[in-house]
Amino acid sequence: MSEKLHIEGQEIAIKSVNDQDYISLTDIARQGNSERPDIIITNWLRNRNTLEFLGVWESINNKYFKPIEFDGLREKSGLNSFALSPSQWINKVNAKGIVSKRGKGGGTYAHRDIAFSFGAWISATFQYRLINEFQRLRSEEAQRQRIEWNAGRELARLNYPIQTAAIKETTESLKEKQRSGAYASEADLINNIVFGMTAKEWRAQNPDVKGNIRDTASTVDNALIAMCQTLNTYLIKNGARHEAQKQQLARMIPMIEFARPILDRKYLNE
Repeated sequence: MSEKLHIEGQEIAIKSVNDQDYISLTDIARQGNSERPDIIITNWLRNRNTLEFLGVWESINNKYFKPIEFDGLREKSGLNSFALSPSQWINKVNAKGIVSKRGKGGGTYAHRDIAFSFGAWISATFQYRLINEFQRLRSEEAQRQRIEWNAGRELARLNYPIQTAAIKETTESLKEKQRSGAYASEADLINNIVFGMTAKEWRAQNPDVKGNIRDTASTVDNALIAMCQTLNTYLIKNGARHEAQKQQLARMIPMIEFARPILDRKYLNE
C-alpha cells in the first residue's frame, strides 16, 4: 500500500520497491501545476550534474550497473541534442534507483536519495520541505517502532558520496590509508566553514556527547554542509588545490550567515 506526503497542498506518493522507499518524481514534477511532469523529469535527466549523482548512486547501490554505457551518456549530457527519458536511463545502464511505468497507476518513482536530489533541482526550499515531510512521516512510524531517523543528517549525507567519489578520482595514486586522510581533511575543511572547528576540536570540547560533530548538528547546519559539499566537489573535480579550496569555501561564510536565519524560520518547518 502506498503512502502520501503532503506538501503545499499537493500529494506525493511513496511506494516500497525491494523494501526501500521510492518517491514519485511525477508528483514532485507537478509542483506549480505543471501539466507535463514527464518533460520536467526529462530536462532534469539531461543535466550533467544529475547524471553524475545518478552514476555515483548506482555504482554504490547496484552491482548490475553498466558503467561503460553510463560513460557514453555522461559524455553527451548537456548538449542541446541530448535527451534522456527515465525508461531510456533504466534500459541503457540497467538502473535500479529509478523505476517507471506507463499507463493508469504508473509514473516515475525514485529511491528517496534520488528523489531528494530531484527536489533540490526543483528548488532548495522544496527539497527542505520534502525532506522534513518525509521525516515527519517516518518519525511517526519511528515512535511506533522505536526506530530513530534523522532527516538533518540525511540531508548532508546526500552529497557526501559525490564528494568522496571526486576525491577518489583525484587521488588514484595514493594508498588507501592516505586517501582516508584526504576524506577526513575535506570533511574538516567544511566543518571549519559551518561550525568554526574541526571534528577533533569539537570532540575535545564535548567528550561526553555521543556521536560526532555532524550527528549533533541541526537540520539547518546539515543543509549548509550539503551546500558546501556541492561547491567543494566542483572544486576538487576541477583540480583546485587545498589552499584554493579554503579560499573559495571561505567565501561561503557570509552566505551561510545570511542563509542560516532564513532556513531556520518557523514557516519552513510547518
